[in-house]
Amino acid sequence: MTEHPNVYLFDLDGTLLDSAPDLAAAANHLREVRGLTPLPFETLRKTASSGARGLLGAAFGIHPDDPGYAEMVKEFLDYYEAHMTEHSHLFEGVPKMIDNIKAQGASWGIITNKHARFVHPLIKFHKLEPAVVVCGDTLKVSKPNPEPILFALKSIDAKASEAIYAGDDKRDIDAANGANVFSVAVKWGYLGSPQPVELWGADLIVHNPSEILEIELTK
Repeated sequence: MTEHPNVYLFDLDGTLLDSAPDLAAAANHLREVRGLTPLPFETLRKTASSGARGLLGAAFGIHPDDPGYAEMVKEFLDYYEAHMTEHSHLFEGVPKMIDNIKAQGASWGIITNKHARFVHPLIKFHKLEPAVVVCGDTLKVSKPNPEPILFALKSIDAKASEAIYAGDDKRDIDAANGANVFSVAVKWGYLGSPQPVELWGADLIVHNPSEILEIELTK
């Protein structure tokens, strides 16, 4: 017997929200104030799922253990926070997908490594109403640890067997598989992992949001 999921859980950046334009703009702003030329958007886009670490790595070749990294991260995040709704938008098909999930009577939520100071304003700005939100600083651990997914399920009194988790990075799939939740890799996202998406171990790879509505779980 198969049924549609009762719970649909999603990553945020690169899955529901195309935030790369504002993230890339923040990285290029830091380059410009240092007298450097902006990098092409596509160079920065693929690192967007890794947040400040990925974008600053691509823009400056700087790593978390390098001198001055913490100061640069603060500068990046402060600029991003002030400009993060200028160009971001929900991916095509996402609003309709969410409407259809609600029409099914199912719940949906967001589990992201992005910190709450950015997540909640973005959710409000884009008029999203998830049943549960787990941010990167909600718990002491974040994806690829499965605990944020398990925490979200417990928060809405749901079982792993009735849920899916969809994301655009291998850490999303690792977290979902670790939580024994049906894992979905979304090919419209940033796909910043070095490994091809076909090697992430996802239960399903989808090319557009409408395919998520077709998922059926074995009961």
